Amino acid sequence: MKKLLLTLGLSLVAAIIGSAGVTRERDVIYQHSEGVALTLEVFTPENPNGLGIVSIVSAGWKSNHSKVKDDHGKLYTDAGYTVFAVVHGSQPRYQVRDVMSFLHRSVRFIRFNADRWNVDPDRLGVTGSSAGSHLSLILATQGAPGDPKSKDPVERTSSAVQAAAVFYPPVDYLNWRHAGDDAVGVGPQSRWQPAFGPVSATAEGRQDLGRAMSSIYHINADTAPTLIIHGDSDPIVPLYQAERFMEVAHEHGVTAKLIVKAGGKHNWPDRHQEEVHFLHWFNQQLQT
Repeated sequence: MKKLLLTLGLSLVAAIIGSAGVTRERDVIYQHSEGVALTLEVFTPENPNGLGIVSIVSAGWKSNHSKVKDDHGKLYTDAGYTVFAVVHGSQPRYQVRDVMSFLHRSVRFIRFNADRWNVDPDRLGVTGSSAGSHLSLILATQGAPGDPKSKDPVERTSSAVQAAAVFYPPVDYLNWRHAGDDAVGVGPQSRWQPAFGPVSATAEGRQDLGRAMSSIYHINADTAPTLIIHGDSDPIVPLYQAERFMEVAHEHGVTAKLIVKAGGKHNWPDRHQEEVHFLHWFNQQLQT
């Protein structure tokens, strides 16, 4: 009964968009936080394959509905995937730890309501770039069973994903450009200090936060298969980040692959040409 009520409470605003017959469902609320409704948009293809892609809308841990266009996730909907464009609360009002929790909640919500969108709850992929890729790999490494004691059935649901494919992800804020390079709101990441919050004011606080928000420290045998595409000339997130993720992932026996974009900086103009690798990855990891 509780699940029925939650399902009925979802947004009923949907529209057919584009010539491919994709249905866009807007403003589906997955969480309330301090009076703020956090929402996602659902793009359902005309002939869905039963698989879902969680697309994280984030840049510098700021998220904006204006970034979600009618053709969002077209590469995936054209292939039959149902795409969930997740918008989260933005910094500086919400800090990184808050944003991480929002993403866990969004996956729990999608999985709990998977039958509404005819999606297999055990075959969900996640994708994003920059801050979106940071959050994607948080889910890939820290996605976990829900709290069985929670009164909220959504919170009793797992936040794990089964595959990840991302562009230029930050993965280790304690070792940014090289070993010992602290970037927890300082040094190369000082421009984003509000997102890290006051805890980043001390070395001890940065160590604690840095480990919590860095996916590399949470890689284990259950980490989702991960594909990373990263430019070798990225001035914002160094290639060293992706290389370190690969090193640790392989140490734990995780299926992981790195594609290096020669001359690629941050958000290079023809990035969509490389994204086809993501589609192949999801096909390989989720359709078997």
